[in-house]
Amino acid sequence: MTCQKTSHNFTKIAFKPLHTNLFNIVLISFFLTIGCGNVYSQEIKNKKKPLPAVKQTDKETTAITDTIKLDTVKPKKTFLDGKVRYVAKDYAKIDQKKKLITLYNEAELYYKDVELKSGIIVLNYEKDEVYAGRIKDSAGVLSQYPNFKQGSSEVQPDSIRFNFKTKKALIYNSRTKQGELNIKASVTKKENDSVYFLKGARITTAQDIDNPEYYFQTSRIKFVPGKKIVAGLTQMVIADVPTPLALPYGFFPLSKEKSVSGIIIPSYNDSNTRGFSLQNGGYYFALSDNYDLTVLGDYYTNGSYAMRFESAYATRYKYRGNVNIRFENLISSERGYPDYSKQSIYNIQWSHSKDTKSNPNSTFSASVNMGSSKYFKQSINQANIGSNLNNTLSSSISYNKTFNTIPGSRISLSATHSQNTQTEDIIMTLPSLQGSIDRVYPFVGKDGVKKGLIKNINLQYNVSGKNYFKTKDSLFFKPQMFDEAQLGMQHTIPLSTNFKIFKYFSAGASTTYQETWVNKTIQKVYDPSSAQTVNQNVNGFDSFRTYNFSTNLGTTIYGTFNFGDDKRIQSIRHVMRPSVTYAYTPSFEKYYDTYAVDASGIITSQYTRFENGLFGAPGKDNSNIVGFALSNTFEAKVRDRDSTKTEPKKIMLLNNLNFSTSYNFNADGKSTFGWQPVLVSGGTQFFDNKMNMNFGATLDPYAIDNGGNKIDKFNIDNGGSLFRMTSANVTLNYSFSNKGDKKEKTNSQSQRNGGRDDDLFGTNTDLNDSRNSQFENDTENDVITEFFNSKVPWDMTLAYSLTYSNVKRESTISGNSIMVSINTDLTPKWKAGVSTGYDFVQKGVTFTQFRFERDLLSWRMAFNWQPLGTNSNWNFFIGIKSGMLSDIKWNKRSVSNR
Repeated sequence: MTCQKTSHNFTKIAFKPLHTNLFNIVLISFFLTIGCGNVYSQEIKNKKKPLPAVKQTDKETTAITDTIKLDTVKPKKTFLDGKVRYVAKDYAKIDQKKKLITLYNEAELYYKDVELKSGIIVLNYEKDEVYAGRIKDSAGVLSQYPNFKQGSSEVQPDSIRFNFKTKKALIYNSRTKQGELNIKASVTKKENDSVYFLKGARITTAQDIDNPEYYFQTSRIKFVPGKKIVAGLTQMVIADVPTPLALPYGFFPLSKEKSVSGIIIPSYNDSNTRGFSLQNGGYYFALSDNYDLTVLGDYYTNGSYAMRFESAYATRYKYRGNVNIRFENLISSERGYPDYSKQSIYNIQWSHSKDTKSNPNSTFSASVNMGSSKYFKQSINQANIGSNLNNTLSSSISYNKTFNTIPGSRISLSATHSQNTQTEDIIMTLPSLQGSIDRVYPFVGKDGVKKGLIKNINLQYNVSGKNYFKTKDSLFFKPQMFDEAQLGMQHTIPLSTNFKIFKYFSAGASTTYQETWVNKTIQKVYDPSSAQTVNQNVNGFDSFRTYNFSTNLGTTIYGTFNFGDDKRIQSIRHVMRPSVTYAYTPSFEKYYDTYAVDASGIITSQYTRFENGLFGAPGKDNSNIVGFALSNTFEAKVRDRDSTKTEPKKIMLLNNLNFSTSYNFNADGKSTFGWQPVLVSGGTQFFDNKMNMNFGATLDPYAIDNGGNKIDKFNIDNGGSLFRMTSANVTLNYSFSNKGDKKEKTNSQSQRNGGRDDDLFGTNTDLNDSRNSQFENDTENDVITEFFNSKVPWDMTLAYSLTYSNVKRESTISGNSIMVSINTDLTPKWKAGVSTGYDFVQKGVTFTQFRFERDLLSWRMAFNWQPLGTNSNWNFFIGIKSGMLSDIKWNKRSVSNR
């Protein structure tokens, strides 16, 4: 019988042999013992043949067998069925008598999916066991703790015994991480690859498992990696102090999936107007990897309740979005009391975006924020002052399709919604159609050159259609809403061209033809019973056609003022863009009818049946207007403070300074005046573009009488100045910090709810979940450089607004307010912020919010307080950051004014 080479090769540990022959004999004897057994060893003694050659590699030593036939005795089966590789820094000792291999100092052993690293490793290849433990360094301190890894499971114990055959292990002071959980146990027994039994264990989400801020202490645990942890009597320990919070058993799911379904534990609260409550309790449904659903509810002892449905969905490279539906039935006080009230409010939010990679020729998007006008003011689960102060909710759902035709064409279908939360008016288009065909140049030759008056002539086609509703909040989606619907469509064909005049002037001319279709018109009749003229709706198709003509002329003028290369300001560049436009629209009096003003029928007036239409009405009088506009930009070249730089630095002095006015040739000097007010607007930036300033003014050339009414007389001819400033405004926005250049944080949820995208009106607080930070998480700057010179990160946002009014010579400051928001890190773990403002006209403090937050490592504590106004409230939260243990929290808030 010939003993074949086994696949169980051991790593050769490098040391100096005393003698070459002796070394080969010992080495081969070791391989023969664990390989073919005593039979092969006995055959070598009997045959007295030379030793087989040894092929050496860096990590493995392989015995090359000879061709001598051995006897038929069946060799002993080897205990390992895979390669074993090992290495040690100091030494590897082989004890043939005890069947031991000892690896010392930075020892490593690899076998199949088992990886073992430790200070000392002892392999007993007779019992199929391996032992690993710590060693002492030169100072007598234990170091080089074992690290045992099998598949995806990893353990860092003090010592471990593992059997290769049974796969069982005995682990002392094991430390392992499963998802967000860190587990430490005094004794761990590995029953097989999927079941562990732990004794004297602690479970926590803290990073420092040996000194955690909190943990759950239990005496017995059954641990199934990647699936679950089932514990016996479990007690919560905070800062090594046992708490009375204990359960007879504990269950911790460890699904490898991104999320698992489960119960959401409600929190207790109380209100002065609604009584005691259980809030934000419900169930989370992990329906699939692409979408989920969260159902939450509140209940108050006075009968108030709320329901919320939240879902997020996504498909990679296709689309993503989320839907939030909130309903609240609010009861204040008790029936029979004078302050008793009951109402139902709701809010629907939907956000959807399509990945352009899925289909570049079509897009679908949605941004919906609709519901009760008073939702953000009265909701018991939203604290968003920015949304509360905002007067408009808006929504848009659109689908766009581009057709690869010649000429190109595109179509867009959309539904829009605009809601005024003060007047409770709702304007909605469902649907709205937009279509267009690209420009066509009928006179361009085969060379494709568009040059000159004729070759630049082009035309295109646009169509717009709307189904329009205007209703009240209380009638939204009720039959009365649809009774007042208006349907219309407008076709537009513009024809235009452009060309050069005298090389430096750009000229253009255009004419537009429009045809408008409507499904409803009006008829004005005199009603004798009410002695008034009333409008009667006339249902049915009708249409009107209009056209107009316009032309424009403009140029660009460059001017540079040089002060010398040795000056601090070397030059200033001024760019002017003057333009003149002329527009003419004829009279379409043919679409006007007369109606009786009184019962006699003698006094009549004119009207058009297309009044209040979707696309306006045809004009009765012709329009003959010429417009003037001038835009300016100012830029300076400044010598850089850095003397090593040879090129000057460019600084924008004024981003824009615009003047515009117009003259109406058909003005009658009574209801209309020839010259229109001059509109002035401009803007610039300061302090490395961190401060934005915008300003505007209205300058009227006409005078007013003693009653404040405008008269057909220039102000300068009436003893005044050339222009009379009727209004002016200036706004300043300044954001700066010591955190360096970073991406500006936006208050996205507040913006989605209809509020501001900054925190000048505070941060948006979703009272369903207070685990999210009120501040920008910036751990990079949480570093104390020196004891007396620590870096304290901070940021500030400042906004100032000033409005001047002088329409009737009142010359008053109608608006003058400042708003400021400051956030800072008092310490690396303490964050504080304040948002406030002051109105100098009303002489009062505007919205004010104080924010505090403490990072407790695996916990977070937060407090925010709005002390003033009808929205005054406070909210305190402390809880575990981990989403797995998010139900372990305490949330207390004041909602007495809601």
